[in-house]
Amino acid sequence: MAEDSSRTRYGGVAQLFHWVTAILVLIAFIYGPGGPEDRVYALARDPERRLHETLGLCVIALVVLRVLWRVVVTRPAPLPMARWMHLGSRAVQGLLYLLLFAVPLTAIAGAWLAGHPLTLLGAIDIPPWVRESHDVGVTIAELHGWLGDAILWLAGLHAAAAIYHHVFLRDGVLVSMLPNRIGAPEPKHRA
Repeated sequence: MAEDSSRTRYGGVAQLFHWVTAILVLIAFIYGPGGPEDRVYALARDPERRLHETLGLCVIALVVLRVLWRVVVTRPAPLPMARWMHLGSRAVQGLLYLLLFAVPLTAIAGAWLAGHPLTLLGAIDIPPWVRESHDVGVTIAELHGWLGDAILWLAGLHAAAAIYHHVFLRDGVLVSMLPNRIGAPEPKHRA
């Protein structure tokens, strides 16, 4: 398979996975009905819940494809930076991947254990595949809310670090995840 990344940039497919995942997570967060079960499953909130669930299922499918892509395609060489920055970057990326799986999986488990179907594509209801355990489902759904908040905070930290690298360090970290046609300058520091 042809390499999808250049020496200093991620390839187009990896960039697409990155940005589409970020956009879907943000929209899912915005349209998440949130709150107690009677609010989440209220008829008035049904369109938002259906959109939220569809986006969440799309996120987990996209993340599975993204991880498979990462296994197959070579990533660009890490840019030179302090060891603590490399470690911090790897830790944040690892936590983001963990949350990208945990957030949708806790939503699925919480809904099904509480006895609710999931919605795919806004109209296809997927009935529970597990026996109902309502209280456990509600607890897992609450955990889903906390993890949803955590992924937004962590993604914000990730974005702030990329902007810091771009504006202050001028080292190409942000540029590595932007398409070539944006015309961003080459990094100041090269290996």
